[in-house]
Amino acid sequence: MTADAAKAPPTKSPESRALSAAAIRRVQRRKAEEELDLIRWSPEEVVKKQLLPYRSVRSLKEKCYRREVYCHMDGGRITFSPESIRLENARTMVAPLAA
Repeated sequence: MTADAAKAPPTKSPESRALSAAAIRRVQRRKAEEELDLIRWSPEEVVKKQLLPYRSVRSLKEKCYRREVYCHMDGGRITFSPESIRLENARTMVAPLAA
């Protein structure tokens, strides 16, 4: 064995590379999910993206002012987190009729 071969770092097997790539993807996915919980949408964005079944911003805001819709009143501003959208969709969900 030559001195150059002794100094070379050991190469990873394809299996260990695949495992490390899978671990990296898991960490990235977990980080993205955590960051998603920090996102807040305005009523305009909620109506535009159709996250809730409201067609006008004004009606959505009025429901929020009357506390009929799950939302956040951050410093007087109405915002929606992913959790509040989930809660509102669960609250207004209509079960289909059984056939």
